Amino acid sequence: MRFIPSSRRGALWRFALGAVIVVGFTAATTAVAGLLQFKQFAADISVTPAIRQARVTIPHPGQPQTILIIGSDHRAGTSFSSANTDTMMLVRLDPNSSTINVLSVPRDLKVEIPEDGGLATAKLNSAYSVGGPNLLVKVIRQNVFPHLQVNHIVDVNFSGFEALVNAIGCVYTDVDHRYYNNTALTDYSSINLQSGYQKLCGSDALSFVRFRHTDSDIVRNARQQDFIRWAKDQYGASSLIAHRDTLLRIFGEHTQTDPDLHSVDGLINMFQLVAFSAGHTIKQIPFPAILLPCGGGGTTADGTVAAVAPCYVSADPGPEAHVYREFIAATRSHPAAQPVAAPPRKPVSVSAQAAGLTADLPDGRAQVSALGRVGMPVYFPRLIAAGSTYEPPTAGEYPRAYRLHDQSNDPHAAYRIVVVLNSLLGQYYGVQGTTWKTPPILASPSGTRTVGGKVLSLYANGGKVSVVAWHTRQGVYWISNTLTDNLTNKQMVGIAASLTRG
Repeated sequence: MRFIPSSRRGALWRFALGAVIVVGFTAATTAVAGLLQFKQFAADISVTPAIRQARVTIPHPGQPQTILIIGSDHRAGTSFSSANTDTMMLVRLDPNSSTINVLSVPRDLKVEIPEDGGLATAKLNSAYSVGGPNLLVKVIRQNVFPHLQVNHIVDVNFSGFEALVNAIGCVYTDVDHRYYNNTALTDYSSINLQSGYQKLCGSDALSFVRFRHTDSDIVRNARQQDFIRWAKDQYGASSLIAHRDTLLRIFGEHTQTDPDLHSVDGLINMFQLVAFSAGHTIKQIPFPAILLPCGGGGTTADGTVAAVAPCYVSADPGPEAHVYREFIAATRSHPAAQPVAAPPRKPVSVSAQAAGLTADLPDGRAQVSALGRVGMPVYFPRLIAAGSTYEPPTAGEYPRAYRLHDQSNDPHAAYRIVVVLNSLLGQYYGVQGTTWKTPPILASPSGTRTVGGKVLSLYANGGKVSVVAWHTRQGVYWISNTLTDNLTNKQMVGIAASLTRG
């Protein structure tokens, strides 16, 4: 197997996000444009040749479809042996479901790959370099999901990601903590982002979703899926129609698909289904990953060089089968129905001890003091998750007071307080405040809950509460869960309910 420098690995997934945004969410706009637009899109896609002998099962019209999104640096017409992939994302479209299900398969998953007449133990992404998309599908079926039927393959390279993000007007992103890396000092790509809710364009959006320097493949997958969800929620059909020609041109120039998507009939079949799903929420289904020990190496006592253990991801067959069934199953009702049941008639209380919360007033007040003058009332949580700690005040980083610009470029006061649950696993949650009362992230609440006199708006993602917001006359405040939604629903509600004026 070839060694892939880590500075390159982070870049290889990029345009997969563009594929999901374009194929999954501009399809509805194409559907209303008529047959001529489909013919033009077929011509755009055919700029690059189709994947030969693609391992796909062509669905009947109106049937559910599973799309495999691959992010790679492969250029059409060149050998796959010189190409790499970092993202393998399954997208499920089902006319009987109220959600679009998304499941990322880790690039570092330990698998057996057919090679030189035998089997070689390697990471899943190596299958792409050995045999391209077709071998990748075969290895996923043999090692991970035996019943997987892929209906379409979309293999996209990363060259157009920045242009795509800029074409849709950038994406408001809930940046969970400070991201910084200098390529001149490390073997990882550069990034320089402050924490807090903000608009990310081209290169900044790219650096955010590609980052994996200090966390894991699992966190990066969650970050990518969140970015897709934020992009979808921000841009409706009218906005996408306005940019349709540009988006489809970018998509066609940087994409290889199975032959069926080079035909008008194949495009209509898929796009009608996507158009039907355009108003559905994205349900992120986490892969049941087990991070195996890695590293080591060096010289042993007898002078021999010890092998360095690869940083593999593993999983047990039982949980893999469970998440696949969840991925395939249609969501019959809104996924938020479970955690945000109808609000009680009377205010309820949340037991801190039962929710796994603890008080940390001194450090909370220290955060408020470090913020200084923000331009709005500052609230901090009286309760935080047991075992978590505030990021220590650091000039220019934590906590952060800044100006947040809305879609009309009008400035609003804003601040972000970051709390660390587990930095080694990339688990950060945050307290956000702003005088911008209608940010896109709070556009569609799943339900409300009244706790301690506060009317809280809950935002759920696949049954987990990802955001809890509280509006006042001066502004809006919210608690953001970790990227991998490690805080329980009770913890999210309890922390938000404990917001206290600093």
